[in-house]
Amino acid sequence: MTEEQYKQAESFWTRKDEAEKKLDADVLYDWIDKFLSSHKILALATAAGDFVRCTPLEYSWHDDTIWIFTEGGLKFRALRENKHVSAAVFETNASFGGLKSLQIEGTAEIVEMFSDAYKKAAEFRRIPLKTLKKLEEPMWLLKITPSEITCLNSDFKKDEYGSRQMYIMKK
Repeated sequence: MTEEQYKQAESFWTRKDEAEKKLDADVLYDWIDKFLSSHKILALATAAGDFVRCTPLEYSWHDDTIWIFTEGGLKFRALRENKHVSAAVFETNASFGGLKSLQIEGTAEIVEMFSDAYKKAAEFRRIPLKTLKKLEEPMWLLKITPSEITCLNSDFKKDEYGSRQMYIMKK
């Protein structure tokens, strides 16, 4: 590819978004909330320097936050240096023209073991604390605070909205 072709490909959605009709932010957030609440697996991307990792993980969504219990793994190599993460949640059986997915950008935080936030997340997931305390290896808790969520939903077009919608999380 030439530099010009890269720029053309890179700017595709930016150029398309300029002409597309936008959903009301509250309506879009409601769709995001329902979508994240009705799914439980995401792909979490972490990176630092030349190291990149994308890991499928089980998650829960509550309090405008993604919560992930994890045994560990190479994602922590990147998280040590770079707390900025990206995640994708998507329909696995989407047909052409039937796409529904979210791309999430945000910040990861490793929650202190058995803190109030850790206990609350375990309770939400119905994981007994005594079980977590008995594990040979610790179960870490990642708290992903989204900053921006990009929604792709072909159904938005039915109401004459753009199929791609961006939501900036309130601080």
